[in-house]
Amino acid sequence: MNFLRRRSLILGGGAALVGSQINFHGFSRAKTTEPLIAVISAYPPEAEALSKIFLGNRPPVAAVTLNGTVFKQVLFEGRNLLVFSGGMGMVNAAMNTQLAICKFPISHILFAGVAGGINPNYNIGDVVIPERWYHHSEAVYANEISPGKYLLPEYYKQKAENYNFIFPDYVTVIREGMKEAIDKECFAADPQLLNYARAAIKRVPALKACNVNDKQAKNRTCEIYVGGNGISGPVFLDNRGYREWVFRIWQAECVDMESTAIAQVCWTNQKPFLIVRSLSDLAGGQDGANPIDQTEKQVAESAAIVLREIIRALPLS
Repeated sequence: MNFLRRRSLILGGGAALVGSQINFHGFSRAKTTEPLIAVISAYPPEAEALSKIFLGNRPPVAAVTLNGTVFKQVLFEGRNLLVFSGGMGMVNAAMNTQLAICKFPISHILFAGVAGGINPNYNIGDVVIPERWYHHSEAVYANEISPGKYLLPEYYKQKAENYNFIFPDYVTVIREGMKEAIDKECFAADPQLLNYARAAIKRVPALKACNVNDKQAKNRTCEIYVGGNGISGPVFLDNRGYREWVFRIWQAECVDMESTAIAQVCWTNQKPFLIVRSLSDLAGGQDGANPIDQTEKQVAESAAIVLREIIRALPLS
C-alpha cells in the first residue's frame, strides 16, 4: 500500500473526506483527493529556498489562494506536495497550518527554515531536526516583592527555574477523544519521520558553512543533528542571558518563532510532523550584531536541501 495512503487511513481517513469537498478554481477535486505532504516555510527567504528545491523553473500542478496565502500543489519525484508559506510568528503558523489541514487532504506536515542556535556546541549553518518542541513563552510574568522574590498566583505551580520575573508554564490543550483539556509540556515529532531523517542525512551533500562571524568557516562543512529539543515563542531571541537560561531549562538545540505552534496544531489534529531548522544566528550568543540578514538565504537553502533528502527517503509503496 502507498506509504502516504496507509498513513492517512491510520489517521482515520478524515483527510480524504476533506479533500472530496475541495473544488477551488485551479485545484480540481481530482487533484486533491490523493494525500498531500504539506511543505511549509515562514517568510520569504525560506519560501524562496523551498521553491528553488522543489519547483525550480516548473510551474506548480495547481495553485489556490485562501485568506491571502497561496497553496501550491507540486509533484516532486512521485510525491504530491502542498507547498506554502505559513507566515512569520506563532499565530500565523498555527492559523495557516490549521487552514491547510481543514481544506486539503494532508497526510504529513514538514517544515524547513532558519532558527537561532541555542546549543553552544553548534555553529551557524548547522542543521537541527529536533525530536520535541516546547513553548518558551508560555509563562507567568510575576511582580517582584523583594529582591529575587516574586508573588505568584495561587493556581501556578512552578515548573522550572525562572528567569527574573518570567516563570515558565505548560500549555493547555485538548483534542478529539478527550473529555477535558490537559497541561502539556511538549509536542513530539513523528518517530517514523525521525527515522527517515536519520537515514536521509547520510545522503545530504556537503553544506557549506557561512563565513559571517566564523573565521574557521572556510575550512568547515555544516553538521546535521537529529534529536533533542527545540523551543519557539513570539519573539526574535537575541539576548545572551535568556539564551543561556533556555539552554539550562530545555537543553534546547534551537529557537524559532513558529515550530511549536505547528507542532501543537499537528498534535491536536493527530498529524505526523517533522521540522528542519538551519542555524542562521546564535540567538544573542554571538559577538556583535546578529548576522541573520547576511546568513538567512544560504541557511534556508541548506534546510530545504535536507528536507528534500528526507522526502526522497519516504517510501512510495
